[in-house]
Amino acid sequence: MAHASESSADLNDGPQPVRGNRGATILGPRNRAVERENPDLLASPPTDSGTIPNLKFSFAAARNRLLTGGWAREVTVRELPVATTLAGVNMRLTPGAIRELHWHKEAEWEFMLAGSARITAVDEMGRNFVADVHVGDLWNFPAGIPHSIQGLEEGCEFLLVFDNGSFSENETFLLTDWLEHTPRDIVAKNLGVDPSALDRLPRDIEHTRYIFSAPVPGPIDAGVISSPAGKAQNFVHRMLAQPPVTTAGGSVRIADSRNFPASKTIAAALVEVDPAAMREMHWHPNTDEWQYYIEGQARMTVFASAGRARTFDYAAGDVGYVPFAMAHYVQNIGSTPLRFLEMFRSDHFADISLNQWLALTPPELVRQHLNVDDAFVETLRKDKPILVK
Repeated sequence: MAHASESSADLNDGPQPVRGNRGATILGPRNRAVERENPDLLASPPTDSGTIPNLKFSFAAARNRLLTGGWAREVTVRELPVATTLAGVNMRLTPGAIRELHWHKEAEWEFMLAGSARITAVDEMGRNFVADVHVGDLWNFPAGIPHSIQGLEEGCEFLLVFDNGSFSENETFLLTDWLEHTPRDIVAKNLGVDPSALDRLPRDIEHTRYIFSAPVPGPIDAGVISSPAGKAQNFVHRMLAQPPVTTAGGSVRIADSRNFPASKTIAAALVEVDPAAMREMHWHPNTDEWQYYIEGQARMTVFASAGRARTFDYAAGDVGYVPFAMAHYVQNIGSTPLRFLEMFRSDHFADISLNQWLALTPPELVRQHLNVDDAFVETLRKDKPILVK
């Protein structure tokens, strides 16, 4: 299929909305940088049809909140209105910087993109948890569980995902915010201290302690406090240590409540696709899909039924979304490996494969539907390919 591209003649003008004998060049104002990032919107393939909501938003277009210890930016239903099930936050902590002690109404799931951090939590039974997390590690804190995050020697950057598309990182329950809005004598009485002991509590009306600088913590064993109630359940999963499902086109690792018991509301797959390969044509029978692209270049066509389909292009830092039961594929259109996360508001990962569906359907039915011969039917795979070359 022909594809919008830049020849030597149009490098200065950028790509054009032309495919074969369809379309025409742009004469008016244009944003060439955005056009280059979205060639399949600028010159949609002829298979695209009808109206489908926008299924892409980049963290690069999100407002970034800067603080003394790092930054945070989010993609929620306000940035991507179709994404009602999950919301995402991209956060950076400098060495030693602390994401303030806090809790949420929503569960918090995480994937470490770079560096390392120390996390702490205390559950409703008074059991505590402390762990160091590194690249490729996950954590999941159920709704209401108080926790903290602190960058280690090299600092860190990570993706947070919350099980509510309307979530906002700017509306979390912060320790200093709570104490600022409680009478000081009540705080003193509750903690069993003289009110004068609280004279130096930070006045954090502007929530500037949300991400703040601090010294790099020492060895993990030095700071662990033994709880009389024991240790909380494991909130961490070492995803990269988990053996992948490997195929000719790449690999996939799935983490859900079956191998990560703490994650009861969010399931995920880390997908790695080789150049020229693709995440096969499929759909998810249980919920919407929220995607985060880590590296590489991708193309996805989403089929929404009733003759409606649209194609989108994705790169590192982009968020993609596929509404419930809509069929799609994800193709690596670059020359380097494609890595992305598939996320679901569910306790388990589930998908249905086009290839497997047809392979397990009586051959005569397949032949009558598609007008194909026996050789075609025999090539179909009864197992689930997931990735195809």
